[in-house]
Amino acid sequence: MMRVVLQRVSQASVQVDGRIVGEIQRGLLALVGIAQGDDDSVVQKIADKTAGLRIFPDASGKMNLDVQQAGGAILAVSQFTLLADCRKGRRPAFTGAAAPEIAKELYEAFVAKLRDRGLDVATGIFAADMDVRLVNSGPVTIVLDEAKST
Repeated sequence: MMRVVLQRVSQASVQVDGRIVGEIQRGLLALVGIAQGDDDSVVQKIADKTAGLRIFPDASGKMNLDVQQAGGAILAVSQFTLLADCRKGRRPAFTGAAAPEIAKELYEAFVAKLRDRGLDVATGIFAADMDVRLVNSGPVTIVLDEAKST
C-alpha cells in the first residue's frame, strides 16, 4: 500500500553530497513510499489526492485551497522507510516495500502525474542518501495511503 507523508511547508530542500538537488518555497514536501503490489492505478489515486488536498489557507484563514490554488510547488522525495514494519523486535523490516526497480518506476510516474496537472515538482534522487530540510507551516502533516485515500 503506497504511503505518502505530506507536510505543508514554507520552504523545503533536499541535498545529496552537500549539493541541493531539489528545492521549493511554499508548497508540499511529499515523502513517497512505494509498496509491493502498487501499480499505476494506485499512483494515480494518490497523485490526484496529493494535488487536490485542500490544506492551504484561503483569504479567511480556512484550509480551503489546494497546492496549485495556493501558488505552491511540491518537493517529492522517495522514502522506502515509510513502509517499515516495526511489529517484531527493535529492528524495522522493509519487506513490504517494492523492489527498487519497481519503486523507481512508480515514484517517477507519481512525479509525472503531478507535473501533468501543471504542478511545479522538484525531486530528490532516487535511492541516494539525502538530507531533507523543511520549515513545516502550521504545522500541517497529512499521511496518505491507498486504503484511506479513495
